[in-house]
Amino acid sequence: MLKVVADSGAMASGEVGRLLESGELRGSGLIVPVAAIDELHAMAATGDSRAERGLAEIAGIQRGAAEAGTSIRVVGEGAPRGEGGVPDAAAVAAIVRRIALESGATLCTASRAHALAAEAAGVPVRRCRPREQGGEPWFFRYFDDTTMSVHLKEGQPPRAKRGRPGAVSLVNVAEEPMTRDGMAAALSAVEALAAASGADISLPGALVVQHDSYRIAATFRPFSEASEITIVHPTVALSLADYDMPDVLRERLAGGAEGILVSGAPGSGKSTLASALANHYHASGKTVKTFESPRDLQVDAGVTQYSRLDGDFANSADVLLLVRPDYTIFDEVRRREDFEVFADLRLAGVGMLGVVHASSPIDAIQRFIGKIELGIIPHVLDTVAFVEGGRVGAAYSLALRVKVPSGMTEQDLARPVIEIHDLSTGELSHEIYAFGEENMIVPVEGGAEPSGVDHLACERVREVMRRFDHDPHVEVVSPGSVRVAVSKGNIAPIIGRGGSNISALERELHVHIDVVEAGAGRGPQRGDTGRGGGHAAEGVAFEVRESRAFLMLEVERGHAGDHADIYVGDEHAARSRVDHKGRIRIPRHSGGGREVARGLAEGSVRVDVKSA
Repeated sequence: MLKVVADSGAMASGEVGRLLESGELRGSGLIVPVAAIDELHAMAATGDSRAERGLAEIAGIQRGAAEAGTSIRVVGEGAPRGEGGVPDAAAVAAIVRRIALESGATLCTASRAHALAAEAAGVPVRRCRPREQGGEPWFFRYFDDTTMSVHLKEGQPPRAKRGRPGAVSLVNVAEEPMTRDGMAAALSAVEALAAASGADISLPGALVVQHDSYRIAATFRPFSEASEITIVHPTVALSLADYDMPDVLRERLAGGAEGILVSGAPGSGKSTLASALANHYHASGKTVKTFESPRDLQVDAGVTQYSRLDGDFANSADVLLLVRPDYTIFDEVRRREDFEVFADLRLAGVGMLGVVHASSPIDAIQRFIGKIELGIIPHVLDTVAFVEGGRVGAAYSLALRVKVPSGMTEQDLARPVIEIHDLSTGELSHEIYAFGEENMIVPVEGGAEPSGVDHLACERVREVMRRFDHDPHVEVVSPGSVRVAVSKGNIAPIIGRGGSNISALERELHVHIDVVEAGAGRGPQRGDTGRGGGHAAEGVAFEVRESRAFLMLEVERGHAGDHADIYVGDEHAARSRVDHKGRIRIPRHSGGGREVARGLAEGSVRVDVKSA
């Protein structure tokens, strides 16, 4: 007499009930392990509808076994518990295999892994598939040439997104809402496809399957509050020649660029462009691979599609480097480790094309900031294309330079700057650089150079100045320069001995700082007109600038070549000649330089100029 042992997957699939109804189990015995029932019960307690169907299947078999001429026995111990009291699936599977082996029975399972383990242990196996009416799933009939996706949800009428990228509408494709039984039948159809095609994701509450060109994502309790199935299908297949884009971008995408980012909103046509590029590279004699999960790009047969190896693209990358591809299409780069793998492969010399969800091309670049080092980004990315409504919109190139950022004037503020150029015009569009402790993406609009300070929130300067004054007033006075008004008694601590504190603050904030007395207007402080204290009324107006080695008092250029005497209060501090640019240079670390710095902090510096 044939004896069959069914695991939880076989019971949830409906296969055992089908065998009973067909008469294949007539005169035979069905063995149901207690551990399998416990496993289904634990899953059903979380709202798993498939587990509920499995328990209902067992109950139905118990009621109809005698009439069908089949004996049924429930045997064995309960399911061992793992973390959190959840049944240990591997331990349950081992118990089921042992019962089958000891009973001399055939194992009925829907799991390929369990089937292989049973065969390795010498247990006969019958692979079962979820119950399905045969042929293609019924929900495929909702698709036509303009249908991008079909959406099924319990309690809602079936809906479909129809149209073309950029002109999509959501319409009802049936009037009656989906019932619980109807969704159960649809889930069974998805499970049948998973058994036939393999599941890309199979977790409690979620099942994702790629079947031919259809990507099917099913969610159910406990992940979602109700069962839902989304089926996505590409509506068009384009070649690179079908896209209208600037020649410079076409040339870069066709072979000049090797660090490409294709960005856009969901459903904008990113994957369609990525598929077109993959097919173009393959037709050009390049070895092309893809990283996808699920594998849904519509590419030529010669393009090999990889998924996560052992659940991790890092493992896939290890194998990929042994294959030596010319280009790899990464669809999509989303998790932190995805960005790291993308960068690692690009730096290893592999041509990379990444697909990223973003609302603008600049946002796509920004997603790399913080995932990899800022200075590495232009070595990883050289071209960014933005897809909108199925069309290639804005496109940018990236390059690294060491320069003073646009909007800053002091040469000692030079730093590595990533320049982002608009490919259609060649103009500089944005700059990326470290600003204090922040990484900034700063727009450069209309050819003008905006102040870097404008993009460093004044709150940052104000926050630092609160170390010295409880209520500092911060004002942007010119590109790369701010004026800070504080209480008179707090000016000296901010300036510091010999200007040491203010210099350190400028290095920290990357801006030039003028310190003035609050409520006194532009007093004779650092960087201001010198008319304060002692003989100030007899002095000349000056501005203060600093370098690492000098204090520079700038007067009218008409004084070039004249002799200048600098007083702190009534005391003579230094003497120098006005150079051809109207600058009086005083060595910062000289005795006179320290006195002048102190006087600037106190507002008591006066400059007298005499003709040579």
